[in-house]
Parts: sequence; structure tokens; C-alpha cells
Amino acid sequence: MRRTLEALILPAMQQPTESAEQNIACIAASRRAKSTPVHLPEPASMISAPATPRATSRLRPADLRGLSRLGIDALVGVTDLVESMHHTIASRAGIVGPGPAGRPSGVTGFVYRAVRGTMRVLGHGLDTVLATMGLDTAASTPEREAFVAALNGVWGDHLAATGNPLAIPMSLRMGGRPYEAALQAPTGRLLVLVHGLAMNDLQWTRRDHDHGQALARDLGFTPVYLHYNSGRHVSQNGREFAALLDNLVANWPMPVEELVIVGHSMGGLVARSACQIGAGQPWMASLTKLVFLGTPHHGASLERGGRLVDALLGVSPYVAPFARLGKARSAGITDLRFGNLQDADWQHRDRHAQKHDDRVPTPLPAGVQSFLGAATTAEKATGLRSAVVGDGLVPLASALGEHRDPALALKVPKSHRFVLTSANHWDLLSRTDVYAKLRAWLA
Repeated sequence: MRRTLEALILPAMQQPTESAEQNIACIAASRRAKSTPVHLPEPASMISAPATPRATSRLRPADLRGLSRLGIDALVGVTDLVESMHHTIASRAGIVGPGPAGRPSGVTGFVYRAVRGTMRVLGHGLDTVLATMGLDTAASTPEREAFVAALNGVWGDHLAATGNPLAIPMSLRMGGRPYEAALQAPTGRLLVLVHGLAMNDLQWTRRDHDHGQALARDLGFTPVYLHYNSGRHVSQNGREFAALLDNLVANWPMPVEELVIVGHSMGGLVARSACQIGAGQPWMASLTKLVFLGTPHHGASLERGGRLVDALLGVSPYVAPFARLGKARSAGITDLRFGNLQDADWQHRDRHAQKHDDRVPTPLPAGVQSFLGAATTAEKATGLRSAVVGDGLVPLASALGEHRDPALALKVPKSHRFVLTSANHWDLLSRTDVYAKLRAWLA
């Protein structure tokens, strides 16, 4: 059974992809960057090599259990969708307007309940069989890590809520391993890097360059990488991240001279949320600088477009059930509509119902230097293309923290801002001019 499931799933995992966010956004590749990609020599690593790892691209038993659960959940959801359409057609509802309330009754309702019940029983049986496979202690691979990270980005809140083993537990890692086991020759300059939506900590390496390792070589930082479920609410991840940082600083093997956080994309929002939640906690006294690369401080156009699609599908009861498919996207994705940071930005309402930017203002932490790196696919940082498309995912103004409401605008001096032209969202991870700015800012 395990081989059969792997035969179905592994080909999709092994397809070449630059990052999971590209697949989710479905954006055509942006114009090739003008500057040459980074090809830096390998820095002296602070990460110890794992003992004789058995590299494998095979799925683990827990992964197969998680995928089987997710598949059963999807089948039950499709059954609900078909039932809703059947109910609408049978009730002869109007083309436009609300659909009938409730579910079908009588024989029709019994059939749908039986189908759902049967699928759940089968799912429980499959889960029991897969549980007998035991644990696979083989080392993970970048392909598996990317696959699981993409699932978490799209459905991570559902995975966490249902106890699915595919849900990524938050941790601090080095080289894909717990930092406690991998750390060698630590320094007092602590650098924490936070990845973006549907990505993982290993994907800080792009085109043979990793900002963290380069800063370790050039400036003596010790880089530690956050690995987390990006499908959860930003504020939930921010709260857990703040607790991890407090423990990290308190238990670092030497006094922490300075703590710097670098966040790419959603990672910057998680870092800001952690700072807001962690105000007054001991670790904040060590934080000296925050760097945001392509962070949607005021949201992303694609998610706002997704809300409009949901609204259009809801106009007619005959297509309204299909809106459920779009609304299955994670809480992390819907937080990107306006850049939600606090619990108050989404609690006490349906997260899909946020039509306007009514966030609670969350200023940058006082006494901490903040730096903003943004990109645009255009040749100039002006014009409609930069304003709407930006780096392909994040509009330029959002990445630069600009907002018409002074309470929401981020007050960052121009000397602490940088715009990369003719570049996309992921070029911020590897371009030489971006690293040059990082090095200058953090020196």
C-alpha cells in the first residue's frame, strides 16, 4: 500500500520548482534580473554534519497517514459540495440570490450521510493500517521538505486543527536539524531568519547563496532558521515565535551581544507579530535590528483578488458551493489580504469576511532599527506596474510600508530602504546587490 501511495505522490514532489509560492500564486516568471546571481565561496559552516544520513526522497509513514487523512477530508468536502448543488437544483432556487437553507432531507439526505460516513470509516481503517508501519528515521530531503511546506502553506490551519501529522511544528533549525544538535562555534551575534508562505528554512539557499551563511562568514553572525507552519494565522505563529526567541536567548551558550531578525515575505509579518506580542519580554532587550525582504506589510493584491472571486461566486446559489473550494485556503493566506498581525485583526468574525483594512495599528518596535528591502519587476520603481504588480506578489508600497493612513504607515527613513528593480520576489534571496545592502545594514 505504501509503495502504491508513493507512486502516486512522488512524481509531483520531484517536479522541479523554484519555490512553492510560485506554484500557489500561479504567476509567470518575471523578467530576468539584470545583475548577476550570487556565486559566493562556501563559508566556514557553523553547522555540524549529521552522522551518516540516509538521504531519501521517499515519504515517511507519517506523511502517508497525513496525506490519506487529507484525501478523506477532501472527499468529504466534495460530497458536501455536490449535496449543496443537488439541494439548490431540487429547490428550484432563483439564478441570483441566496440558496436554500440546510441539507436535503428524506432518502436524498440519507444517501449523502451514508456516503460521508462510509468515507470516514474507510479513512479510519486506512489510518490504522498506515499506523502499523512504524517510524521512519531516515533523513529528510529538500524535495520532501518543500512538498510538506507547500501543503502547510495552503492548508496548514486545517492540518493543525485536525492533528494531521503533516502539520509542521515550529522549531529553530540549522541545516534542517534542531539547532541544539547542529550548533558549533557559536558567537554572541545571533541572527534568526524567518521564511515566507509555503516555504521552509532550507529555501533560504537560492542559486548557491544563503544570506545567513554569508553573514556568518563576513560579519561573524551565528544564523539560526525558523521552521514553521505558514498556513496558521500570523498572530498564532508570532506568539509561538516570541516564546521560542525568549528561550533561545535565555539558553544561548554565551551572552547574546545582539539579536537580529531577517524575514522574507510572510516571515517579516511573523517577526513583527512576535515583537508586538513579546513587548517587555527579556529577549526584546537583545533585539537590535529587523530586516524585511519583500514583506507584504499592507497585504498582497493576489489575496484581495481571491476575495473578489469568492464574492462573485457567491452571487448565484448554483455556483456558490464552488466558493468553498477557494475558501479552503489557509488562515495564513487570508491574513495576507491586508497584512494582519494581531489576533484582533481576525478574531470574532469569519476570516473571509474582512472587506476593508480595519487592522489594529501595529508600529515597529521602539529602539530597534528597521530596514526594508523591496523589489519590482519593472525597470523603474515608479509607475503602475510597480504599484500593482510589484515583485510579482507584493506591491511596492506594501513592501515599503507605505499607507494612506498615517497610523498604519511604517515610519522608516529612506536611508533604511532599498528597492531592487527588474527583479522578482525570490531575487531578494540571492541577488548580490541585496546581500551588499544586508551586509552594510548589519555591519
